[in-house]
Amino acid sequence: MLTKDVAICIRAVDYSETSQIVTFFTKANGKIGAIAKGSKRPKSAFDGPLEVFSHGKIVFSDSAGAKLATLTEFEQQSAFTNLANDLFAMNSVSFAAELVDKLTNECDPHPQLFDSFLQFLQNTNERHNAMALLILFQLSLLKEIGLQPVLNACANCKRSFNSDWSQCYFSNSMNGLICRDCENSFPDKIRLTKDVAACLNNLKLIADTNEKTLMEIEKVLIHHFTEILHRPPKMAKHILKN
Repeated sequence: MLTKDVAICIRAVDYSETSQIVTFFTKANGKIGAIAKGSKRPKSAFDGPLEVFSHGKIVFSDSAGAKLATLTEFEQQSAFTNLANDLFAMNSVSFAAELVDKLTNECDPHPQLFDSFLQFLQNTNERHNAMALLILFQLSLLKEIGLQPVLNACANCKRSFNSDWSQCYFSNSMNGLICRDCENSFPDKIRLTKDVAACLNNLKLIADTNEKTLMEIEKVLIHHFTEILHRPPKMAKHILKN
């Protein structure tokens, strides 16, 4: 049975001299692995090897009992070629792809997350603020997979956040902000600056905030993803060293 979908290639590895194994994040079918037979031949059905972050229409055959689908068609619609000229932008989208790969299941569709990921790639390729875009994408990913952090109140006592909080923390175990009155109960807490807390509470501020604050937010998120995955994401070190 042939299935049509739109997809973003999030991983591609050589399988043989002429073929590749690719991982697609698709809109209707979620994450799928497929073998692209003959994709490395000069006159392949795919117009050459499939590139990571290429986006387009695919047709694949899901063989019964087989771990990998067979890719039969790929019509590329965008390749995001500007990313190759900006190391941090490339690292950012690679990190985002790693998180999508690690935090979604095979054949579990997330159409809104697909749209968010595609928009993130397009905006980063157009050389907008990559760090701000990455932060917003990570938060949308957490929301889509059912792990949306509590950012408008203390996740423990439910007291609404406001700018008058003298101290504010983030707790991985509580998945959200923690107020000063509750922080002693959470040894995993990370203290936040007022600017970081304000941006997390009002995501509209992120686009115009300064680089230092953005990096502080990203450090909190990477620590949170490390706890969720039980290990540091491989690409995290390339984000934090900038």
